[in-house]
Amino acid sequence: MFHHLLRSGCLILIACIASACSTQTAGLPVAASGPASDYVLGAGDTLNIFVYRAPELSATDLPIRPDGRVSLPLVPDIQAAGRTPTALARQIEGQLRTFVREPNVTVMVRGFQGPPNRQIRVIGEAAQPMATPYREGMTVLDVVIAARGLTRYAAGNRATIVRRNASGEGTTSIPVRLADLLRNGDVGQDMPMQPGDTLVIPQGWF
Repeated sequence: MFHHLLRSGCLILIACIASACSTQTAGLPVAASGPASDYVLGAGDTLNIFVYRAPELSATDLPIRPDGRVSLPLVPDIQAAGRTPTALARQIEGQLRTFVREPNVTVMVRGFQGPPNRQIRVIGEAAQPMATPYREGMTVLDVVIAARGLTRYAAGNRATIVRRNASGEGTTSIPVRLADLLRNGDVGQDMPMQPGDTLVIPQGWF
């Protein structure tokens, strides 16, 4: 009896520790795509740009225009899309040197979209079809949660991931059984996503 109680107590303690770790992890900020310096800006991203000791040259909530550019005081038109935040900051510094002695610029991303070729798209019978920026370590389950699950008409076990081939020509369709993942906890279906993937969720046959 004593050994049974001791074993039960140990299992409860392990479960509590796992739950606490999970809660702490859930509260941590998530990078848009790996380290912040590796994130590639895209049209629709929103930036905060700070020029040290020159607030009149700074800008907050500055959207990257559909043409991929942003405008700042003294820097009226500069390409932002396709660059990392660090690269954009250095580019702005280079243009400000004509007017400011040793400019120090920081670029922070407030709203993420990223370039189209690094977005994950969900179409079909998702509760909320969408496009979302890819981030390092993203899996099918992350994408389905972001899309708020499946509709009642979804044929989850006939879903596919459409992935562009490395050559850039053609695509590959990868079957994924979403119903088994969501209802039965089949983690074998929780496969990693790649930048540019599209998750297609078909409608069931009635």
